[in-house]
Amino acid sequence: MSTISAVAESERPSAARVRAARWPVALAGLLALILIAAAGEIVLDAAVGHTPLVPRQPAFDSWLAGFGQSLGYDIFLPTLLVSCAAYGGMIVLARVPGVAISKRWAIGLVVVLQLILFAGPVLLATDLFTNVSYAREVILGVNPYVHGPAAISGYAGYPYVSPDWISWASPYGPLFTLITAPAGAVGLVAGIWILKLEALIASAATLGLTWHCARRRGYDPVFALVIVGLNPLYVIYALGGSHNDLIMMAMMMGGVALSLAPVSQRRDVGSGAALVAAALVKATSAVLLPFMIVAKRRVAPIVGMVAALVAGLALGYAFFGSAGINLIAGLNREGHLVSSYSFVAQLAHLFGKAGVYPIDHQILTGGLAVFLLYLLWRTWRGYDWLTASGWGLLAVAVSSTWLMPWYTIWPLPLAVISRDRRLLYATLAIQAMWVVHQTSPLWGPVT
Repeated sequence: MSTISAVAESERPSAARVRAARWPVALAGLLALILIAAAGEIVLDAAVGHTPLVPRQPAFDSWLAGFGQSLGYDIFLPTLLVSCAAYGGMIVLARVPGVAISKRWAIGLVVVLQLILFAGPVLLATDLFTNVSYAREVILGVNPYVHGPAAISGYAGYPYVSPDWISWASPYGPLFTLITAPAGAVGLVAGIWILKLEALIASAATLGLTWHCARRRGYDPVFALVIVGLNPLYVIYALGGSHNDLIMMAMMMGGVALSLAPVSQRRDVGSGAALVAAALVKATSAVLLPFMIVAKRRVAPIVGMVAALVAGLALGYAFFGSAGINLIAGLNREGHLVSSYSFVAQLAHLFGKAGVYPIDHQILTGGLAVFLLYLLWRTWRGYDWLTASGWGLLAVAVSSTWLMPWYTIWPLPLAVISRDRRLLYATLAIQAMWVVHQTSPLWGPVT
């Protein structure tokens, strides 16, 4: 009897072991509360009204007013830093299987953050108002690939378009313009909610497909969800601004998911078609097409690509004429713009240059082409095509003189399912560099 009692006593977990098992759970809960509080702080403060961080917009979220204070850099930058620190802690804890972050807990946290940003005002960019103006042009019979929002200056959404874009024709693919056209058929406030809802649905699809792809590749889907779904640049910038990058990424990951399914001709056709559909939303995702072709070496994906391209261009031509299918024109226009966010612009200033010159654009384009060709060669020799695609998207973002913070999320869903973890580390490092640069005023001398 005493022997049995001794064995039972030895098998009973010690108090120290119990405490050691509990602290990751408690820490994960604390970090989750920090992420929720940071998102709530930004949304409630943004609802107070227009600031340099909150574009002018109609009061469609009045139920949030009165709870915060005006969102300035003095609030936003520390909150962004805190969010990033909590995000980093969640990444570490997500590697503790079955202890700190369960499946339901991770999904619930991601859903809460998504809904907080969805409920709030448009953050950090005026793209949504430009896009709803393009949608209105479609409804009024004005070609958005020929005329900018200035052509409908009487529209209620026109005053909210940035002066930098009022004369710019749409740089996006015809599929995106058709998807968002219903927003132009209703009032401005309803149109804003339609675009916000499309972004939310696209985000949910992207996260769900990333989860599915991680399981297909034999990786922890909870870790993948944490990496993408809790990423501050994904949540605050991409979803907060309702950017069409989310729609592009949802279609891109749809193509990736089909490519990872058991081989069948129908799925191969579908995967190629989905990737082309993504490129017809925003041309950036076309980077994946040559890597899929080189890796698969089958006719079916090419058939899907060609069929989707022909159908998409036919729709674009039917609605918008030849201007609607000139996918290169928009890229060329944006490619010559320079953003203060871009690493290229910062390097130019670091070396004492007044700006980015045409020769710099040519060097960047040539360097990017060489790097993509190198990745294609590696893929031909057996390198994982999804990893190569992720490196390609990261290279496009980093080399862009028109870098926006949400561009750095392009490779993230591919990075979490990559066979090469260096892609994930590089993507997160680039994002960290961008955040450090953005928050650098906090560390400067007080004036």
